[in-house]
Amino acid sequence: MADPKFLLEKHVKYIQELDTHKDDLQYWLTEHLRLSGVYWGLTALDLMGWRDALPREEMIDFVLGCRHDNGGFGAQKGHDPHLLYTLSAVQVLVIQDALDRIDIEKTVQYIASLQLPNGAFTGDNWGETDARFVYTAFNALSLLNRLDAIDIDASIQYILSCHNFDGGFGFAPGDESHGGAAFVCLGTLAIAQKLHIIVTDQCASWLSERQLPNGGLNGRPEKLEDVCYSWWDLSSLSILGRMDWISREKLMEFILLCQDPEGGGFSDRPGNMVDVFHTLFGVAGLSLLGMEGLQEVDPVYCMPKKVMERVMKGRQYS
Repeated sequence: MADPKFLLEKHVKYIQELDTHKDDLQYWLTEHLRLSGVYWGLTALDLMGWRDALPREEMIDFVLGCRHDNGGFGAQKGHDPHLLYTLSAVQVLVIQDALDRIDIEKTVQYIASLQLPNGAFTGDNWGETDARFVYTAFNALSLLNRLDAIDIDASIQYILSCHNFDGGFGFAPGDESHGGAAFVCLGTLAIAQKLHIIVTDQCASWLSERQLPNGGLNGRPEKLEDVCYSWWDLSSLSILGRMDWISREKLMEFILLCQDPEGGGFSDRPGNMVDVFHTLFGVAGLSLLGMEGLQEVDPVYCMPKKVMERVMKGRQYS
């Protein structure tokens, strides 16, 4: 069988057409993900060199329509503000070079208001906490150049409390080690310049064991492979400088097999339905693996490196 090829034009068309399916039930069932979906699609397009494939002003107007008076953003117009969608809004505005369209200080204060005394963050006013929200806050605040608005040391201690004996990280203290948790915890440590306080090889060993015989990566022992872990696990190994601890060639082949050869996009596993979430992480994983023709991705922020270099303006990061 011939080696699978990267279907760039089909992926661009797939993302361009995502907002044209408003007669489909699935479109409305995913309304709670809409703003993050914009980030996923835009970032994938930018990594493929097609940022302008979606209308810039229409996108910015949608993001601004999700904004609340307290500085937070909801997933869709009329949805309550949440930390996850606030990060997605900041990421989209950063990529589109449009941060000047919002009151940055209000957004900073909204994010900071969600930090708890133990360093954890709640996702919103309802109080759910886990390591995802710590990373989300650090990511957004570092993009806004306002990490000074929070207690960094307290959050680092919370992240360290999620570190397990096997080298991995859980989403909360005492939780099972998970590939997604490794990414958010390592990403937080990288943004805070604190990676030196963990044992790199122990964590990298746990991550490298996530590769299965078919080349794909899973999130936990005894689980199936999934394209999204081609980002969560692989970027974690990249942050640690240990990407050579897995077979890059087998992983690249697995990711490419998850493409829809007719309609474009990526699925979690070969033959399944595609979605924009897995499309971004398939493209981002291929970028990390050095696929020719893709823009370089930042392993900590999951944004194009050229964008990060612009927004950080010489600041030391990750």
